[in-house]
Amino acid sequence: MDISKQVAIVSGANRGLGKQLALELLARGAKVYAGARNPESVDLPGAIPLRLDITNPESVAAAAGIASDATVLINNAGSSTGASLLTGKWEDIHVEFNTHAFGTLSMMRAFAPVIEQNGGGSILNILSVLSWVNIGAEGAYSAAKSAQWAITNALRLELAPKNIRVAGLHVGFMDTDMTAGLQAPKSSPADIARIAIDGIDAGLYEIVADDISRQVQQGLAGGVAALYPDLA
Repeated sequence: MDISKQVAIVSGANRGLGKQLALELLARGAKVYAGARNPESVDLPGAIPLRLDITNPESVAAAAGIASDATVLINNAGSSTGASLLTGKWEDIHVEFNTHAFGTLSMMRAFAPVIEQNGGGSILNILSVLSWVNIGAEGAYSAAKSAQWAITNALRLELAPKNIRVAGLHVGFMDTDMTAGLQAPKSSPADIARIAIDGIDAGLYEIVADDISRQVQQGLAGGVAALYPDLA
């Protein structure tokens, strides 16, 4: 795919990885719609700020109407409530699923016909290593990311005949506002953005962006004993 000829929409583009993805696309010559709940918060010279709340179907439909020339969709918008599935507040659990699962699905349903009408293109869902493994009591996020991964796999098959390639990016912790309070190794969002856009450019279906994600991916074949040795 020639990135310089693409029209991309990036959700959650006002900060963190989303901003870096938009910057990387702009640097490669793409036209970029930068989606955010508050478009005034978008500081990306050359991008087109777009009001977008992926949990609001009316907002998603309006965005699809404006970005009617899109050929690339990057579902980056996320949430992190820290909720436990067992003891967390129901509203927090709903936030995680409404954002990562239903929000992603809403965007894909709205933009797939747009991309098909424009001759085909790509959809990239920003997943997580936590879509493959849970590392603590914050199970709502991991469960929602697992659902997002399943949606990615399902629609990958449905959209392939429409000339739309659906990819998923798996990555561990990044140095963003969302992980500011975590003491753990973190990747640079700018580096992950380059890896992600390289993956779209190369036509990959799966982009495994860092060592921890590669290690966990290899452990999937080992089942529970490999992923959760304390339980073995």
